[in-house]
Amino acid sequence: MTIENGGGDVLVSARGLKVHFPVRSKGLRRRQVGAVRAVDGVDLDIRRGETLGLVGESGCGKSTLGNALLRLVEPTAGTVTFDGTDVTALDRRGLRSLRRRAVMVFQDPYASLDPRIPVGRTVAEPLEVHGLHPGAQARAARVAELLELVGLDPGVAGRYPHEFSGGQRQRIGIARALAGEPDFVVCDEAIASLDVSVQAQVLNLLRRLQRQLGLTYLFVSHDLAAVRHVSDRIAVMYLGSVVEVGTAAQVAGRPRHPYTRALLSAVPVPSPGAERGRERIVLRGDVPSAAAVPSGCRFRTRCPDVFEPCPVVAPALADRGDGQLAACHLHGVVGERVPADVAEAGRLP
Repeated sequence: MTIENGGGDVLVSARGLKVHFPVRSKGLRRRQVGAVRAVDGVDLDIRRGETLGLVGESGCGKSTLGNALLRLVEPTAGTVTFDGTDVTALDRRGLRSLRRRAVMVFQDPYASLDPRIPVGRTVAEPLEVHGLHPGAQARAARVAELLELVGLDPGVAGRYPHEFSGGQRQRIGIARALAGEPDFVVCDEAIASLDVSVQAQVLNLLRRLQRQLGLTYLFVSHDLAAVRHVSDRIAVMYLGSVVEVGTAAQVAGRPRHPYTRALLSAVPVPSPGAERGRERIVLRGDVPSAAAVPSGCRFRTRCPDVFEPCPVVAPALADRGDGQLAACHLHGVVGERVPADVAEAGRLP
């Protein structure tokens, strides 16, 4: 299956990307008896200068996918290309170059900073690793510039992480990520641990930095409202697989996959009257284990629209011609005619 680029230069591309973690038996021999399919055959394009939002429930593989794109975890299969370079084939020197151009902003601003090191030294670490702005004076000037860029007083460079709030720590983490002048930033649940008002400030900061520096973002979050606010396009992930991709307006206004519709129905509406009158889609059952993915459509055990082909035919991520992709036999349109070959292949006894 191939995803066609609907416009814009592709900076990051994944094809058939898989990350499987082995499940081993107990005892001395500890043989592999299975695998957790955290990422299971993902095809994805991220265009230069855009924000691609990656959304889904906790445990669906979003963070693992983000880590695999940067090769912070090793893919089990598939390829990742960054600006035309095969990331999966890079040696140690090539990875060091990648680490400068493709970086991550982590979820926990408290755990991502070393409490024993002043924040100025933390921000300066990428400069030292990559040999940028040589000389103590030049690096101190660059650190001051980065702190000011993220809305902090350069005078705080000598202070320690415990002296800052959560939002300020996340700004420091963003400054560190930008030190090497990257092209691509993975924001891994970067606002999840922050208060709502602080979340808005950090989101606005990320958008300003993108315009100012020409950054490309993968914005990973379980918060569909935040993803819709900051993203140009949205990819929806379920149980290790991408099930829908489209522009933010398409996915939020005309979702085609039943899982996307369920996620949107859970987003609160600020109008009490509209909130009381709208339909809430409650999915049945629990998310299956990634070590025992259902046959056919992996969403079928919870889908309100399941029908005959679903248990035996895995739907492809397909485009109807408007650039919006969905991995669903019905494409989210209940009652639509299914192709004869799909219906025949899925006919149950």
